[in-house]
Amino acid sequence: MLKKLLIGLIVVLGTLFLFLVLYTPPISENHGEIQTRLYLGEGENQPLVVGFGGGEGGNAWDSDYWKDIRNEFLNQGYSFLAIGYFGIENIPAELDRISLNAIHDSIMQIALHPKINQQKIALIGGSKGAELALNLASRYPDYGAIIGIVPSHVSFPANNMSASTSSWTFNGEEIPYVPMPWAAVPAALKHDLHSAFSIMLENEEAVEKAKIAVENIQGSILLVSATEDEMWPSTEMSEDIIQTLKKENFGYYYEHIPVQGGHTEPRKHFNRIFDFLNKHFKESL
Repeated sequence: MLKKLLIGLIVVLGTLFLFLVLYTPPISENHGEIQTRLYLGEGENQPLVVGFGGGEGGNAWDSDYWKDIRNEFLNQGYSFLAIGYFGIENIPAELDRISLNAIHDSIMQIALHPKINQQKIALIGGSKGAELALNLASRYPDYGAIIGIVPSHVSFPANNMSASTSSWTFNGEEIPYVPMPWAAVPAALKHDLHSAFSIMLENEEAVEKAKIAVENIQGSILLVSATEDEMWPSTEMSEDIIQTLKKENFGYYYEHIPVQGGHTEPRKHFNRIFDFLNKHFKESL
């Protein structure tokens, strides 16, 4: 009897796994829609910093949690654009096949504001938002500085139940991503995301296909990782980006700052981020 129950359980789990692997959820009816909120300082010719939140969804940079840092950008002479790309009414509900084209087009349209210097646009993103920023800047030459906070060096799958689609699209096509194998599912179900992502990264062939082409970025790059990151191996992934830039003789300034602590620790080190922007982005105005 016990043997039959175990066999039945294996069949059910196998069927569920096959369903999740083969099932492609419909794309959001709000595909291509994003939420934007522009904060302007007092001056003219303001460089623009564009902020992306991570897998928490919503418009993180428009929240009270980031208000003090957002205001510091304004105090230092920058305008700031907070972008929500999923998890809000009237935009995609899930981080699934988000359109890079739509985000870029919105940024460039907002940059036409008479107080903004259209030639000085920087991107800052945390976690999945860093993955987004690096993907965006590797495809468009309009961004003069990129700050990736606890970033990844590859694209990962959509944040939905099936994880069978890409997080991003470009020109109507899904961007290659590292898939989630069956071996990573138990860790993910236990919310041990660091282990789950580490298992996913063992697929060297998929990693190579899903690598973000950071060498194509046409601006300075700062990476800030967490040495005890509980979400994913951001320090190791940041080092992979640095090695790619070295190998490709990247022509712009780049730096990786690993900070001791967990996934949110870099929030305490924004002085380093402002130093980078002021020296390697704003200074050249």
